[in-house]
Amino acid sequence: MKKFLVSGLLLLLLPLMACSHKSGTSETASTSDVKPLVTGAIPDQDPEKLQRQSTKLAAYLQKELGFPVQYKPVTDYTAAVTGFKVGDLDLVWFGGLTGVQARLQVPGAQAIAQRDVDEKFHSIFIANKKSGLKPLKDINDLKQLKGHTLTFGSESSTSGRLMPQYFLKQAGVELTNFKGQVGFSGDHDKTIKLVEAGTYEVGALNEKVWLQRVDAKEVDLNKVEVIWRTPAFYDYHWVINPQVKQRYGEDFVKKVQNAFFKLDPKVPEQKEILDLFQAKKFIPTKNDNYVQIEQVGREIGKIK
Repeated sequence: MKKFLVSGLLLLLLPLMACSHKSGTSETASTSDVKPLVTGAIPDQDPEKLQRQSTKLAAYLQKELGFPVQYKPVTDYTAAVTGFKVGDLDLVWFGGLTGVQARLQVPGAQAIAQRDVDEKFHSIFIANKKSGLKPLKDINDLKQLKGHTLTFGSESSTSGRLMPQYFLKQAGVELTNFKGQVGFSGDHDKTIKLVEAGTYEVGALNEKVWLQRVDAKEVDLNKVEVIWRTPAFYDYHWVINPQVKQRYGEDFVKKVQNAFFKLDPKVPEQKEILDLFQAKKFIPTKNDNYVQIEQVGREIGKIK
C-alpha cells in the first residue's frame, strides 16, 4: 500500500517537475539570447587609448545592467552617426555636433549623461614656436593667425573644428585668410603631432586631450605651446537610441543613466574609467543643452 502511494505521488509530481525544469531552461535561454547593448564612440583620439577606455566601460555597464554589453569601434565620425541612425549602435559617446546630427536623424533619441567638464568645455589653439606667434590676449587677437597655416581635427569635431571656426568667424577671420588649404588631421592627437612637427603652424583641438598628453609627457613643449583658450561651450555627451526601450524595458534608459552617475572615484576599477574619460564624475544632460551647437552647425553647413 505504501509503495502504491509513493508511486502515485511520484506520478503526480513528475509533470510539475518537468514544467519547473522547462520554465528554468526557458528563462536562461531568454537571458542569454538577448541582443547585446552595443556602445560606440567618435574616434577623436589615438585608437588604442579609445579602445581601452571603451572596453573597460562596457565591462562595467554589463555588470551594472545585467545585460551583455559590447563596444564596437568605428572608422570615423560619420560612421558613428550612421551606425546610430541605422540601429547598429545603441549608446554612443558623441561630441556636441555629432550628438546633434545623430539625434536629428533618430526621433526620440536622448542625450542622457555628460562628464562634469562637458558643460563648460574649451578648445585651444596651439602654435609651433617657430611660427613667431605668441599667446593671444582675447578673441580679437585671433586676427594675428591670418597668413599662417592651420589644421583642425576631424571635419565633424566640435572642439577640434566647429567651435574654433565659430570663434575665428566672431573675430572676423575666414578660412580663406590662412596660408594654403586649412587641414583636417582626423583627431586631436594627430593635430598635436602635426603642429609639433611644423607641418602646420597652428592647430585647434580639445583642451582635455592636450592636458592629458602634456601630463603624460607625450608633447614636446620646447616646440609647441598653447596660444589661446576659447570661451566655454557644451560638448561631449552620451546619446541613447530609443530602440533600447523595446528590447530591455521602458525603465532601461534610467538604469543606464544611474550606472553612469554611480561611477565612484573611491572604487579603484571605477576611478580608472573616470580617469580614462578625464572626469571626476558623470552628470545629467538633456537635448536642449546643445541648441547653440546646432545653430553653429547650421551656420557652417555641417547640419542641413
